[in-house]
Amino acid sequence: MNNQKTWLRRALAASLLLSAGIIFTGCQSSKNSCCAPAAPAPAAVPAAIVAAPVVTAPVAVTFPLRIKAGITAPLKDADGNTWLAETGFADGDTIDRGDDIQIENTKTPALYRTEHYGMSAFSVKVPNGKYTVKLYFCETFEGIEGPGQRVFSFSLGGHEFKDFDVWVKAGGPRKPYIETVAVEVTNGKLDINFTSNIENPQINAIEIIPAS
Repeated sequence: MNNQKTWLRRALAASLLLSAGIIFTGCQSSKNSCCAPAAPAPAAVPAAIVAAPVVTAPVAVTFPLRIKAGITAPLKDADGNTWLAETGFADGDTIDRGDDIQIENTKTPALYRTEHYGMSAFSVKVPNGKYTVKLYFCETFEGIEGPGQRVFSFSLGGHEFKDFDVWVKAGGPRKPYIETVAVEVTNGKLDINFTSNIENPQINAIEIIPAS
């Protein structure tokens, strides 16, 4: 009888220990998962930001706008005015006659020692408005020996200049001639079109001045 009681006590104790172990294990498991404070959710990754297109402001045009044909760096004339390196010609070629060539009736002979020739068109963007355009010419090609040997036509702003002869206009070679034309720009650009009649058209510089 005593043996039976002892066995019952041992069985009851084992049962109590087993229950305690299960409860303890459950609590441990809860600490690791459901009972533990929820970890903060990771911050949401923002959607990819699409960069806005870069808007480049139009380059301001400084007037008077002076463009020197046939050079790749600005030129400062005797009066301190800066002439920009050539731009705007559709085609053709350039030439530099050199510092030895003598140009009459000018304080800045370098303005006429280089030129653009053989072009069909020139164009530059300017605000709409009225302008005075000065076209600078000088016959410096040694192959032209008299009037009628270089004749071309050009047009700008609705003005037509037909059978233009630099030699005749200037009164001889190596003498500057400036053609002044009043134009009105309505499409945001100044266009000059050239046509060859005899020999190539040529030009030394272009000056664009807003009308006062």
